[in-house]
Amino acid sequence: MTMDKPRRILILTADAGFGHRSAASAIAIALKELAPDARVDIVNPIEHPRAAKLLRDSQTDYDRIVKESPQLYQLSYAATDQTLTNAVMETATTLMLYEALRDTLNDYDPDTIVSTYPLYGAPLNALFHLNGRRAALITVVTDLISVHRVWFNNASDRLVVPTEAVLNLALGSGVRADKIRLIGIPVNPALARDEGPKSDLRTRLGWRPDLTTVLAVGSKRVTGLVEMLRGLNHSALPLQIIASAGNDHHLYDRLSHIDWHVPATVYRYIDAMPTFMHASDLLVCKAGGLITTEALACGLPMMLMDVIPGQEEGNAQFVVEGGAGVVADDPLELLEYSFHWLQNDTATLKQTADRARQLGRPNAAYDVAELALTAAEISVRWREEGLPDPRLLNPIELRALLKRFGIPTLLPVTRKYE
Repeated sequence: MTMDKPRRILILTADAGFGHRSAASAIAIALKELAPDARVDIVNPIEHPRAAKLLRDSQTDYDRIVKESPQLYQLSYAATDQTLTNAVMETATTLMLYEALRDTLNDYDPDTIVSTYPLYGAPLNALFHLNGRRAALITVVTDLISVHRVWFNNASDRLVVPTEAVLNLALGSGVRADKIRLIGIPVNPALARDEGPKSDLRTRLGWRPDLTTVLAVGSKRVTGLVEMLRGLNHSALPLQIIASAGNDHHLYDRLSHIDWHVPATVYRYIDAMPTFMHASDLLVCKAGGLITTEALACGLPMMLMDVIPGQEEGNAQFVVEGGAGVVADDPLELLEYSFHWLQNDTATLKQTADRARQLGRPNAAYDVAELALTAAEISVRWREEGLPDPRLLNPIELRALLKRFGIPTLLPVTRKYE
């Protein structure tokens, strides 16, 4: 792609769980490969000093609520996924994030904004209405099936969806068909690369090259990983376990003190996840949008556990209905699936891997990066020609609402957002 000057791409994300930032990082890697001179920044506006403390605290509370009160999480998810309550939530997030996003856009002055987090749509819509639009907005949905309607804000110029099911949800929520792109969830581009035979990778990593390799990934949100692995540890199956605690120190301590009866290696955290996935034969994990998409991208069968009510149920449904994995509700069920997958020279395991590979979209990060770079060219034209952005919100009503809460909204004399 030919450019007169380096383009500026701002990726907005959040740290509620791992998936949003991981998708943002994948897009950034692809952008730097496709356009080495581009300026690419990843920013979490919720950490901005002007963002409401309630939102900042919500990131750290997310893991605790999901782990300790999954029913409460499901209730709040379902309650806000309605037209009226979603409108109230969007108004609240506009008030809590307007100033943080205004300052962020002024600081980075992007040509394209890519958002991997749903709560930024409404306040960005407000900023664009009150100030005119100077940057294209691409929103990237990071769940596979069960998607909250807050993702479908009219601010987006392009909405990147992972599956046909989400595409249909977007259409049903009023998103224009010409705005939607069915691309997938962006994953680390390294997942698309052939790293060679699994046995060679295992030798390089210090594992047994000859054993079926189970990669078990935990975190603070995974409550039962130690118990789920107990059956495999005593199964006498020809396998080895590679366990990651996901930077959860308590889980790492528990995994490290297990009396292992099969070859096992325990890691506090895995940086080279693509290599670990390529070296493994099956994955035991939660049904998060990011990790399931990563597994599909490299054809890694999944045994899903601790499925959170809400969006993770949809992710699990996609994997199971696609024949790429199963849901194990307890250690005995996981053990039963393991016996089935490993019998007859791992015939079922190989079939499941083939189905996972068919569902995977390993090049999604590159596709989103191309979209962002193309959008940057259009954004430059908008800036030069000063084109307004006609949208649904009434600017007078919105200005009055923000004024009530003491948020300055005067239209700028300069080119900055106010």
